Amino acid sequence: ISFNSVDNALSSLKNCQSYIDTGMHIATHVALDLVESFNDVEDINSMENVMLEYAAMDRELNHYMTAVEETVNQIKREKPEVLPDLKNLVKEKFTALESKNSDSDLQRNEKFVYFKDQLKEMRKQYNDNEAIEQIDEDIAVTQSQMNFICPITQVEMKRPVRNKICGHTYEEDAIQKIIQTRKQQKKKVRCPKIGCSHADVKESDLVPDEALKRAIDSQNKQ
Repeated sequence: ISFNSVDNALSSLKNCQSYIDTGMHIATHVALDLVESFNDVEDINSMENVMLEYAAMDRELNHYMTAVEETVNQIKREKPEVLPDLKNLVKEKFTALESKNSDSDLQRNEKFVYFKDQLKEMRKQYNDNEAIEQIDEDIAVTQSQMNFICPITQVEMKRPVRNKICGHTYEEDAIQKIIQTRKQQKKKVRCPKIGCSHADVKESDLVPDEALKRAIDSQNKQ
């Protein structure tokens, strides 16, 4: 049995997934712009709802692709003499997957988690700066600059990435070089932040810290 047409359909669905990813990326940036512009909380909440809608689309698409892949694998395994109704088999598996849906699934979506995390960091940057500036402008600058320094290069970060496990930030190129070097030596990477006990930094644990980058850019403009 040839499954070329099914493979082509799956390939098209994966392209759709890239559009969802792009939409979530744009929504995250818009929400950060709103925080930076001190916009109404309602506007920011509306972007959160947009993200949840994207997360729902992402879940539905993933379930459909899983249903198709499982159906194809089942037929390849069983090798029936008469080809069953693919459409019905896929529909059954898809319905079974969708029946297990819950709101918490959407909250756990990786890009939604990143969205919430960056919003929190962005608000923290602005609230911290406001609080410190009310005390002493020089302290505010010093405090900000300390947060902006990479623990590896000891210079201000240009492309900060944050470790999802321990929460520390590093210059992207610097931490990537360490990871690659250690990988060649077949050794684990300890978090370069002094005092951190995390001893296994992985490339997959690193995410761009857009909130911190914006704070650094804003400080430099001033």
